[in-house]
Amino acid sequence: MSEAIAVLLAQGEGFPWMIAVGAGAAVLVVIFVIVVLVYGNLWLQAYMSRARVTIWELIGMSFRQVPARLIVQAKIMAMQAGIGGDPQMGITTRRLEAHYLAGGNVPNVVRSLIAAHRADLDLNFDQAAAIDLAGRNVLEAVQTSVNPKVIDCPDPAKSHKSTLSAVAKNGVELKVRARVTVRTDLKRLIGGATEETIIARVGEGIITTIGSAETHLEVLENPHWISEAVLKRGLDAQTAFEIVSIDIADVDVGENIGARLRADQAEADTRVARAKAETRKAMAEAREQEMKAEVAGNRARVILAEAEVPKAMAEAFRQGNLEAVKRPGA
Repeated sequence: MSEAIAVLLAQGEGFPWMIAVGAGAAVLVVIFVIVVLVYGNLWLQAYMSRARVTIWELIGMSFRQVPARLIVQAKIMAMQAGIGGDPQMGITTRRLEAHYLAGGNVPNVVRSLIAAHRADLDLNFDQAAAIDLAGRNVLEAVQTSVNPKVIDCPDPAKSHKSTLSAVAKNGVELKVRARVTVRTDLKRLIGGATEETIIARVGEGIITTIGSAETHLEVLENPHWISEAVLKRGLDAQTAFEIVSIDIADVDVGENIGARLRADQAEADTRVARAKAETRKAMAEAREQEMKAEVAGNRARVILAEAEVPKAMAEAFRQGNLEAVKRPGA
C-alpha cells in the first residue's frame, strides 16, 4: 500500500508541466480558432483569387486600423482584371494600405486602373494615387479621357446667362451658344486648370473673333469661322483637358448696340450744346445788364454836367467875364 502511494507521488511531480503545456496548447487553439473565424474567410477568398494576401498581413491591417476587406477586395479586383500581378502597375498590398492611410479612395483608384488598362491608356498606380490625393476624381478622368464630354459655353448651371453676347464692328450684337467637346489629359491633370478655365477661354475667344468681324452678316454666313479661329488660339494650354472640337450651337441677332450708342452720344452732344447755349445766353444777358448800367451811369454824368452850366454862367456874370457879342452888320 505504501509503495503504491509512493509511485503515485512520484508520477505527480510532472503534472504542473503537463498542465502548463496543455493550457498553452489550449490558448493557441483558441487564438487559432479566433483568427480563422475573423480572417479565414478573407484569406481564403484572397487565396482562391491568387491575390497573395497572407494571414499576417490581414492581422497587421487590424492593428493599423485599415479595413482588411476593402484592401482584399481591391486586390482581388486588380487580379481578376489582369493588372494585379503587373509590376508596371505596382499594385501591392502595402501600397493599397498606404494609399488608404493617406486618405485616398482605394476602390476608385483600382477601378480607374482597370478602365485605363482596358482602354490602353498609360496610367500606373503611382499616377492614379497622386491624382486621387490631389482631390480629382481619377475614375471620372479616365472615363472622360476615353469618352470625351461636352461642356456648354456658357454653362447655364454656373452662370445666369444662357448665351454669350458679342458685338461686330458694325455695332450689331450677336448672341452665341457654343458646345465644347473635351478629353481629359491624364498627364496634365495634376496642376491643370479645370472646366471653368476652358469655358472662360472659349467665351473670350468667341467674343474676340466676333468683335474682329466687319459685319454681323459675315458671322451668320460662316459660323464655322468662329470655331476655326478659336481652335487656333490653343485655349487648352495649361489645362487638364484637350479640346477636341468647338461647335456653334446657336447664333441669334440681338440689338444694334452701335446705333444705340450713337443715339446716346448724339443725345449727350445735344445736351452739351444746349448747356453751352444756355451758358452763352446767360453771359449775353449779364453783358446786356452791364451795358445798361453803363448807359445809366453816362446819363447821370451828363445831367451832372448840364447842372454845372448855369452855375458857370452866373459866376461869369458876377465877375463880368460874360459880354454881349455883337453880330456883324448890327
